[in-house]
Amino acid sequence: MNEWTSYRLQDFIPFTAEVYFRLLERMGETFWPLHLLTLALGAATLVLALKHRPRLACLLPAPLWAFVAVAFFIQRYAELNWAGGYVGYAFITQAVLLVVIALTVWGMDNAPRAKKPPITIGIAIILFGLILMPLIAPLSGGSWYQAEVFGIHADPTAVTTLGLVLIILRGFALWIAAIIPALWLVVSGLTLQVLNATGAAVLFAVLALTVVGLVWKSIESKR
Repeated sequence: MNEWTSYRLQDFIPFTAEVYFRLLERMGETFWPLHLLTLALGAATLVLALKHRPRLACLLPAPLWAFVAVAFFIQRYAELNWAGGYVGYAFITQAVLLVVIALTVWGMDNAPRAKKPPITIGIAIILFGLILMPLIAPLSGGSWYQAEVFGIHADPTAVTTLGLVLIILRGFALWIAAIIPALWLVVSGLTLQVLNATGAAVLFAVLALTVVGLVWKSIESKR
């Protein structure tokens, strides 16, 4: 027991900030210009969600979660951290979950997309994940290849999906679909915090805003 209490969070991050951001850069270099397609799919997902096409909106991000699972976590992140492979399998689980929800229509929210706070929060989170997150690295002095893009990198994929589920899901399905992306934001935020890198506070802010949206929508659904 005393041995476990002697560990610090830093002991579970076996790489430096330079190594981590080089990993993000490698993803950008390797898969450019696939970014353009994934961003287009992200924009299409938002449009479909707002136009009452929740099944398609839920289905489109699923292959991107599987892609990030394999290309980012299993093939690359796992080289830096043994837990990377397990996170990759969690991302594959999320991909399967999105497909199941789309096929079964479980928890789909068919209510009008009025300007209710949870919907507004969901839209804001999606736009942040698609548009603003790719700008963080370049504006912080990094290269454009370090820009984290939806469908290529884990953070914006998780952020955008959290916004999406706030729009198209309700009830128990909403909470289940939010678990894996939310947990990843916690892990990623803590990792960035240990590395003294910018972005940790941003991820925690998105997570807090998501929780507000989840609770708010759950309360509305019970009325």
